[in-house]
Amino acid sequence: LLLGSASFSRKLVLQEMGVHFHVCARPIDEKSLGDRTRDAPHVLVRNLASAKMQHLVREIRAGNCTDDLPAPLGRTEWIVLTGDQVVTCDGVILEKPESVQEARDFVRRYASNPPSTVGSCVLTHLPSGTQVSGIDTATVHFDPRLPDDLVDRLLAADAPILSCAGGLMVEHPFVKEHIVRIDGTEDSVMGLSKDLVLRLLDEL
Repeated sequence: LLLGSASFSRKLVLQEMGVHFHVCARPIDEKSLGDRTRDAPHVLVRNLASAKMQHLVREIRAGNCTDDLPAPLGRTEWIVLTGDQVVTCDGVILEKPESVQEARDFVRRYASNPPSTVGSCVLTHLPSGTQVSGIDTATVHFDPRLPDDLVDRLLAADAPILSCAGGLMVEHPFVKEHIVRIDGTEDSVMGLSKDLVLRLLDEL
């Protein structure tokens, strides 16, 4: 499997699944795609994951990813995985925080408004080009006494909070202690639903 993402959380989820994978990430300009004020979250994340896939497959077929592949495309088959995720809170789409202050603002909302994650996953078989995709959602309910210094504590512990949609790191012990419940699964909140990946692999 080729993981078309540099996401720490997605790598962690695949490792937990026991999936052998290689990272082959080719970033795109995500901000230039979609309309965050009008697009439904599930439409936005599906389109972004598909755009990432289209770009990565084009790069692989053009021979621009040979350093990341343990074997040439013509000699083996690959399943390529791309994904995207946003957090929605009180009707607003939240992506990766662009600053520490924005991360603080995001987390401050979560005490009174449970954030929901909307994540997409796209799998493409190469060289055939067969593709499947899906969406998974989850909602996190926090203790209303969520501390104001949570983001600063995470940063002091070198947690990559600015790389997470909505600044949401449910897998971190500092965050876990304030979670009341999750409607859905923790891995879905982390950016890659294990159940969705397995279902899409079956479809592929």
